[in-house]
Amino acid sequence: MIDAELMKILCCPETHQGLRPAEGALIEKLNQQIAAGKLQNRAGRNVEGPIEAGLVRADGRYLYPVRRNLPIMLVDEAIAAAIPR
Repeated sequence: MIDAELMKILCCPETHQGLRPAEGALIEKLNQQIAAGKLQNRAGRNVEGPIEAGLVRADGRYLYPVRRNLPIMLVDEAIAAAIPR
C-alpha cells in the first residue's frame, strides 16, 4: 500500500501520533457505511465513493483514507474509526 519509509515519517496532522495501516475488516465496514450513505467525515460531509485503504491514528480514533494510493492527510477528511488499540 504505502512505502515503508513514508510510513515512518507520516503522522496525524492534528495530534502528531503515529499511524498504522487499517485492517481489511475495518475498510470493508466503512465501505458498507459509505455505500449506505451513512458515513461522514470530521467536517460533517458524507464520504463519497469507497476507500481503498486507510491509515489509523495510534489511538484508534480516526482513519485517514487512502485514495488512488495517496493518503489524504487532512483533519477534516478523517473518518471516525471505532476500533480497539
